[in-house]
Amino acid sequence: MSKDGREPIIESNGNVFADLGFPPDEAAILLLRAQLLAGLRETLSERGWTQGEAAEQLGIAQSRVADLVRGKHDKFSLDMLVRLTARTGRRVEFSVN
Repeated sequence: MSKDGREPIIESNGNVFADLGFPPDEAAILLLRAQLLAGLRETLSERGWTQGEAAEQLGIAQSRVADLVRGKHDKFSLDMLVRLTARTGRRVEFSVN
C-alpha cells in the first residue's frame, strides 16, 4: 500500500489473465477465448440477430447463443469460438510475438 492507504497502480502487461496470476500458457488461451467471444458478441449486436436467428446462422442451439451473449467463455473451447467466428463470415487471424 502507498502512504495514502491506496493500493499502488500496476501497469498491465496486456493480458489481464496473466496479470491475475494465471500461468503464461493458460493466460494466452484465456485471452484468445475472451477476444473471440467479445468479437462474436459484437457481430451479433451489429447484425441485430435475435438469439434464434444467431443460432440458425451459427448452426448451434439457442441455449449456446445465450451462453455467448452472457459472456460465458468457459463454456466454449478455442476451437469452437474460431469455428463460430468463421461461420459469421469473419476471418480469424493470430500472430505470435
